[in-house]
Amino acid sequence: MAYFENISLEKGMYHVPGKSFTQVLEELDHSENYRGTPLEGLDAYQRQLKRFDIKVGGPESGSVESFFQCGSSAALFPEYVARAVKLGMEEANKVEDLVATVTKIDALDYRPISASASGEDGSANAGLEPVEEGAELPSTVLRTNKSLVNLKKRGRMLVSSYEALRFQKLDLLTVTLRQIGAYIAGVQIKDAVDVLLNGDGSKPGVTFIEGGNPDYAGFTALWAKLAPYQLNTVAAGTAAIQKLLNIPEFKDAQAGMNFQGTGRLCTPLGAKLIHVPGMAEDKILVLDKNCALEMIQSGEVRTDVDRLIDRQLERAAISVICGFARIFEDAAVGLDCSAGA
Repeated sequence: MAYFENISLEKGMYHVPGKSFTQVLEELDHSENYRGTPLEGLDAYQRQLKRFDIKVGGPESGSVESFFQCGSSAALFPEYVARAVKLGMEEANKVEDLVATVTKIDALDYRPISASASGEDGSANAGLEPVEEGAELPSTVLRTNKSLVNLKKRGRMLVSSYEALRFQKLDLLTVTLRQIGAYIAGVQIKDAVDVLLNGDGSKPGVTFIEGGNPDYAGFTALWAKLAPYQLNTVAAGTAAIQKLLNIPEFKDAQAGMNFQGTGRLCTPLGAKLIHVPGMAEDKILVLDKNCALEMIQSGEVRTDVDRLIDRQLERAAISVICGFARIFEDAAVGLDCSAGA
């Protein structure tokens, strides 16, 4: 009998500080021990699914009831829910196209640092001129922000009953859970854009250039305003995206074929275009995603572990806690399309 079949699973494995359920399992059942075996490539959680013959997808997908054969198999259900939600977040994730780094913490408070680079003239064009002998080098200043990052809980309440779900196929439930993940990812992108537009409490929102309807000249002005940072990301709402797609310089044949063939939007000045539904229709953000924004995440996907294991699904919460902070203030600027429209 394989060792993973002898592991005792229980609720407490979800409450080990700083560790996920799978990390706790891995410490008890190392994946490296399965190299060269038919179980190679599975993590500790997936081996437990195999142990109880639980199939979460495919033509032979099991039912929700397959998780509740016994107390040990029931302990796997919250991890299944969390993974399905996380998969939906990853599939719909646009936040990674806006943030330079993700900081994971085990707390609800976080005080970030901000950075500024300047030369003798106070501009961000530090280091472009040679330094004379004995002269002071341009500096990059790191400071602790005066205010804490506002971490927000985003999620959904799973409202059902075990009786209603017990015979439902797991692959069908996975579709619903992935949509919950997609919803959370969509709200997070709005939170990120809100910090760029309005500031994070320590740094103000981006500076806007007045422009009226967006055109090629407006984008070259944004490119110049952003220098020396790179203009590699553009974020805009639905109405603004429609205007961008109609700029003549962005409607060349190759861009059109790419959009029609792959669904990827054309990219102004080579930047990645991010559609943010609900964003103000008269605002367009451009930024250097490698310098502009930090994402702070408190833990992973959170579920009501006890309720899920005990089959009390009437109101089971699924949530993620995260926040955003600006890094280099000049690494993002905006175009105000309402001015002169």
